Amino acid sequence: MVAAPLWIVLASTSVAQTVPPRPDRWVTDLSGQLSVLSGRGVTDENEPAMRAVGNWVMQHGEEFATDDLRSDARARSESVGAVLAFPLVGRGQRVGALIGFDRAAASHKPRLAPRLQRAVRTLLEPVSMALDNALALKRAEELSVTDDLTHLYNSRYLNLVLRRETKRASRSGRPLSLLFIDLDGFKGVNDTHGHLFGSRALVEAASLIRTSARETDVAARFGGDEFAVILPDTGGEGAFAVGERIRERVAAHSFLAGDGLDVHLTASVGVATLPDAAASADELVAAADKAMYRVKDSGKNGIQAAPPPTDN
Repeated sequence: MVAAPLWIVLASTSVAQTVPPRPDRWVTDLSGQLSVLSGRGVTDENEPAMRAVGNWVMQHGEEFATDDLRSDARARSESVGAVLAFPLVGRGQRVGALIGFDRAAASHKPRLAPRLQRAVRTLLEPVSMALDNALALKRAEELSVTDDLTHLYNSRYLNLVLRRETKRASRSGRPLSLLFIDLDGFKGVNDTHGHLFGSRALVEAASLIRTSARETDVAARFGGDEFAVILPDTGGEGAFAVGERIRERVAAHSFLAGDGLDVHLTASVGVATLPDAAASADELVAAADKAMYRVKDSGKNGIQAAPPPTDN
């Protein structure tokens, strides 16, 4: 194998929201599936193959070697290339896989001499421990900013991000918008079906909000059945479009269908944009909250933008 790009693939137990992948950063995901931690020579074409190899290594805890990935039934890949991969084990558990990939098939299966193989395993031990420590720290950090029920960000993190983005928007002159979302009729779910089903409905609503927002947006559970979404670099028109998409998807969704129920809820959405409707983080929250309550007072299941301060 020559000049093979190196991959590290990790088994993530991250609970925070996904972030847009970039080649120079760590990438985690919500589901706990394998994600690229670091790589060289990564392309859209070979990423599925490397992910398949990583899955096999993580599941079996064994080294993986093949002269041509395309003909190896373990990976079931269409990519041509020779592969040599090692599991990364920290504290007795598999935390990742180190994968070498040559994008040309080899004349024979790549092998390491027994002495070199032992040396590689010895060298990988501190790497595995460091990765395990980093993942443990990351999980702890994520849990501190994540809502336990919905796995959206919590209100504490929302306030931190909002203040940071407000300062950035003020410096750059770029707009910043905030959505406030309240579930109409949610109290009836708790009253009719109990708090367990109410919690499940909140989880479904959170998923709808997360998938309706964009990758650059920050969705959080503000408290109870209220949610908020920060939209950086987004003016009123763009924010209104995201808010309307959320409102439509909530209204169209059949909640608790997996439990044999067919519960329908709607959402009242308030939109506020800096600098149009506010000049600070606190004013932005107040304006979005006030706009949301105007929707509640006017019949619910709607969306309204906060007017400029002089019109309030």
